[in-house]
Amino acid sequence: MGVIFQCVLLGLIVQSLIVAGEFFKPFNVSYDGRAMIIDGERRLLISAGIHYPRATPDMWPDLISKSKKGGVDVIETYVFWNGHEPVRGQYNFEGRYDIVKFVKQVGSSGLYLFLRIGPYVCAEWNFGGFPVWLRDVPGIEFRTDNTPFKEEMQRFVKKIVDLMREESLFSWQGGPIIMLQIENEYGNIESSFGTKGKDYMKWAAKMAVGLGAGVPWVMCKQVDAPEYIIDTCNGYYCDGFKPNSNKKPIIWTENWDGWYTSWGDRLPHRPTEDIAFAVARFFQRGGSFQNYYMYFGGTNFGRTAGGPNYITSYDYDAPIDEYGLLREPKWGHLKDLHAAIKLCEPALVAARSPQYIKLGPKQEAHVYRDKGSKCSAFLANIDEHNSATVRFLNQVYTLPPWSVSILPDCRNTAFNTAEIGAQTSIKTVGVDVASYLNDPEPVKLMAPHEVEYISKTWEFVKEPIGVWSPRNFTHQGILEHLNVTKDQSDYLWYTTRIYITDEDVTFWEEEEVSPVLTIDSMRDLVYIFVNGQFTGSAKGKWAKVIQPVELIQGYNDIVLLSQTLGLQNYGAFLEKDGAGFRGHIKLNGCKTGDLDITEFEWTYQVGIKGEYLKIYAINQNASMEWTEFPRDASATRFSWYKTYFDAPGGLDPVALDFGSMGKGQVWVNGHHIGRYWTLIAPKDGCHTCDYRGAYDSSKCVKGCGEPTQSWYHVPRSWLQASKNLLVVFEETEKTPFEISIKSHFTETICAQVSENHYPPVQAWLQPKTKNETISLDNNVAPEMYLHCDDGKTISFVKFASYGTPQGSCQEFSRGNCHSPNSLLVVSQACMGRQSCWMSISNDAFGGDPCRGIVKTLSVEMKCSPSSSSSS
Repeated sequence: MGVIFQCVLLGLIVQSLIVAGEFFKPFNVSYDGRAMIIDGERRLLISAGIHYPRATPDMWPDLISKSKKGGVDVIETYVFWNGHEPVRGQYNFEGRYDIVKFVKQVGSSGLYLFLRIGPYVCAEWNFGGFPVWLRDVPGIEFRTDNTPFKEEMQRFVKKIVDLMREESLFSWQGGPIIMLQIENEYGNIESSFGTKGKDYMKWAAKMAVGLGAGVPWVMCKQVDAPEYIIDTCNGYYCDGFKPNSNKKPIIWTENWDGWYTSWGDRLPHRPTEDIAFAVARFFQRGGSFQNYYMYFGGTNFGRTAGGPNYITSYDYDAPIDEYGLLREPKWGHLKDLHAAIKLCEPALVAARSPQYIKLGPKQEAHVYRDKGSKCSAFLANIDEHNSATVRFLNQVYTLPPWSVSILPDCRNTAFNTAEIGAQTSIKTVGVDVASYLNDPEPVKLMAPHEVEYISKTWEFVKEPIGVWSPRNFTHQGILEHLNVTKDQSDYLWYTTRIYITDEDVTFWEEEEVSPVLTIDSMRDLVYIFVNGQFTGSAKGKWAKVIQPVELIQGYNDIVLLSQTLGLQNYGAFLEKDGAGFRGHIKLNGCKTGDLDITEFEWTYQVGIKGEYLKIYAINQNASMEWTEFPRDASATRFSWYKTYFDAPGGLDPVALDFGSMGKGQVWVNGHHIGRYWTLIAPKDGCHTCDYRGAYDSSKCVKGCGEPTQSWYHVPRSWLQASKNLLVVFEETEKTPFEISIKSHFTETICAQVSENHYPPVQAWLQPKTKNETISLDNNVAPEMYLHCDDGKTISFVKFASYGTPQGSCQEFSRGNCHSPNSLLVVSQACMGRQSCWMSISNDAFGGDPCRGIVKTLSVEMKCSPSSSSSS
């Protein structure tokens, strides 16, 4: 009986631990002036930013797994107040907002979690994460020493901390949460509030710590943070940052590895070499915790994009792209960097500060030693133009410009930030897997005009212009947009009527002029209708509108459709920002002078009819009468279109191509994909990108002369095999017949590695005891690693040359030196495999093809769906 009882008791204990969410043996988290202290040991930590609502729960495990494989220790996320409490007191912790599930998945993967509660998050997220109902709390002023705001803020922060505690998700409970953040970049705006700003900051810090979470709290960009809060750095570079106390570690909460994008702008790109340089410099100069903002950016589904004017994609040029695919070489190069830093960790955490050695005018070394034999060093060349040869500890090293070499044993180079050995992946869009497997050749040869569109049959419903339901009201004067809509819709109709005399019409005819409607200030977009006819539109942020109009004698109906494109997410006084119109609305050019219609009676209608009736939802689709839309029919503004489609086969991520459309919103099976807008970026500004030198968001842009966004991600979990409902609300005179849906995957992979490249991480031998030091097996040659996406295998070697090949990915060519065994060796190692590796050595290729010359292996391959991926 005793044995049985013990077994039952053990089972109950195990079950209770699972239910409680214990993923680690409970451990404490603290810090000193050098690093975070995890379970009694100093740690250097690398963190990956992933915002749970910018992906679906089905995507979370793969994103977390790829982050872990990339060498990170921590997952970081904000908490999105307006997603969790869309109505005051009514909470949402389901679906994409199931934060508990997300945190538990992080813990089950063996990673820690950094939870940034805020609750202001910025994040290019609608209203910076604040729920819009917060504006209506009597007497409220955001983010200052204001009692109504502090009460609401404390209530939500406490709600989140209590929830994490109830689910046993803090480290001391066996959970993954090791650190929390209160507020967000408040130091940027604190002075806007005078003394009340500093008082609020101190209150927020004290309130947070008083919640008893049991882990450290941080404030980013807060140089005056109290002694019990760690102040941290955000930026492209943080290697020069120091906290306001030598008792606090150096933490980089946001390493911007890309940037966000606005409609009509070019796409920012941060070079792989530069982001690696920034990270290496940070740890070189004493950094202890670094978080990539973002490691996976994801998608601003629905109306979650902030702004105003931010696009639906939040790809951010991150190491994992919007679809969940690895962005190479960024992901792979950073993985190698992380591995090199981890090799140095024992020496780095043992020393409170490094020894600084000047190696040249723009070259320097930082050396970390413990009291024994451990020694690790970083050699930096911060010259933006020239390589440098330096002498360090009686050895000579060549450092490329704007680079850092990492020496885990103070002798041998494990990594250089400017020398990329990771593969380059070229993404493509294609047809479904089943078609490819059955007959791949026609797919490869398909001409652009033979693109298969999503559907040949569409139905449509015309959206009424102006007032469409009894739920309207009339008010004398112009009301602020958000005060009326409460952000329940992007759209707000303003309708009034004016009387035009015979004298005015005669005056315009005789003078050959037209009256002009002017709006002093408008944001974000307005459509203008006169007597039911579209007259013009304007966009901007508090921009003046000047629109000629055609009026008739008698009564004329003026309809203004005000539209928001994401609420302001950054800055002081967000509650006062608003939307819609400011100042006066006038009709200029009348015979007797300007007619000010600002204080006329205006009828207000919130939203659009199809949106209100939810005709995009599967169970509400028949709430309006749809009719067939012939292909030769003339398009009209403000139309709803619907069709049904089959999902592309396989498991690759998919996206809708809306490059043929104008502007609007789109739903699939009732899921709101987001806003779309085919605005073209300026044709100029895209130059050859040089990684050298300090980065900013305008330095290495792409997409000049192209639509800012054409492809819109549709998560696989939102699709079924067939009969998927697609509903489109189109605001312009575009038709849906050229919409297509395609899978996204990596088709081409390339790599280029020389025999003088540093050896792989596994060539470093870890010490068997704490007193021993790390060492390098000098008999291991450099290696090349290549991999296809999951479900793909290497099907074709397009180029392989070991010798002196020329060019870059997709433009390789043989040089004067070439091993005749190149193709055979590469094919035998890689064909039919999902991943492969090769040694970069003469022995591997059957001899030296050209003595006395440094050889390089360049490879280009094709990845194709494996037979199992079609199931």
